[in-house]
Amino acid sequence: MSDSLAFNKYAGAVLATCFVIAGLVQLSGGVFGDEKVAKPGFKVEVAEETGGGEVADVPPDWGTVLPKADVAAGQATFAKCQSCHSLTANGTGPNLTGVVGRHPATEAGFNYSDGMKAFGAKQPVWDYDHLYMFLKGPQAYVNGTKMTFVGLKQPQDRINVIAFLRTQGGTLPIPKPNPAAAAAPAGPAGAPAAGAADVAKSPGPSGAPGVGGASAGTVGAKSPVATGSTATPAAGAGGPTNTPTPPKTDTKAATPQH
Repeated sequence: MSDSLAFNKYAGAVLATCFVIAGLVQLSGGVFGDEKVAKPGFKVEVAEETGGGEVADVPPDWGTVLPKADVAAGQATFAKCQSCHSLTANGTGPNLTGVVGRHPATEAGFNYSDGMKAFGAKQPVWDYDHLYMFLKGPQAYVNGTKMTFVGLKQPQDRINVIAFLRTQGGTLPIPKPNPAAAAAPAGPAGAPAAGAADVAKSPGPSGAPGVGGASAGTVGAKSPVATGSTATPAAGAGGPTNTPTPPKTDTKAATPQH
């Protein structure tokens, strides 16, 4: 009898505690309501990035950068590629020995993707420019390739890797330096750098001809028009003008008459 009485006391205490907690929840919900604010606080304005000032990532002047490239650094960066590529045999990716100067999608015994085969049908050789852009983002450069590597985003890393791969059976010679291409500033992303030919054709200041244009004395000048025995210069051609000389006046003041 005493055991059942004690059980009822404990059960009643538990129920009473539950009722008290439920009541507090309801009461706090009424006091601290979830009120929607009209304007959220601590809003941080973030300026959108625009590509207006972005410099184009275009292939460099290989005759200038390859002789100075860090081949040892390129070999260290190439370690990122070795999970799929080897310099001795095909693996997940094709053997890269001799890739510099090789026809794309032609390594014997490797099953290339349709995208790479289509690229090889249009591009006869893995030259420096195509390797440079492909290594930046393989899937973005060759549509349909099975190579899922995210790419090397730093230009110098790509230059160093290409210099290293060239030492591994590459057949493509280093071209002669082209100072005009090396010095030409790169424009916005997607725009080619200005070449020497464009500079030669561009007009000089104030309408003067640029390099390779007509001489300054012949641009815009008009020949004088002859009338009788004299030649009247055309308007705007420069030279003296026939302005009548005003009559001389006496500088002495006249004596006033009273």
